[in-house]
Amino acid sequence: MTQWQLLQGDVLLGELDEYGCDQPFFLARFVPGPGWENVRFVIEALTALRGPDPDGSRTAAVLKPLLDLDLMLVPVGGGRSLLRVVKDCWLRIDGSEARLRY
Repeated sequence: MTQWQLLQGDVLLGELDEYGCDQPFFLARFVPGPGWENVRFVIEALTALRGPDPDGSRTAAVLKPLLDLDLMLVPVGGGRSLLRVVKDCWLRIDGSEARLRY
């Protein structure tokens, strides 16, 4: 399984360690890093988004700030390409658990 660093520029926001799969998502343990508190509220807003969103307005309101953060997942030890959050992959973090789709 892959290990990832969640980065905003050079700032480490946290680390993910994949441990399983619940198709179409990979399951990972999440450990916050030094920059986590600066972005936590934006990522938690995405995690809290549940239920129908017929016109997509609720999702758009959450995704815009997330896109503006320009977050990247960088594989530890290589072997995979880096992933831009939202553009290349879908990431949900809920406490110490993460779901990643790429």
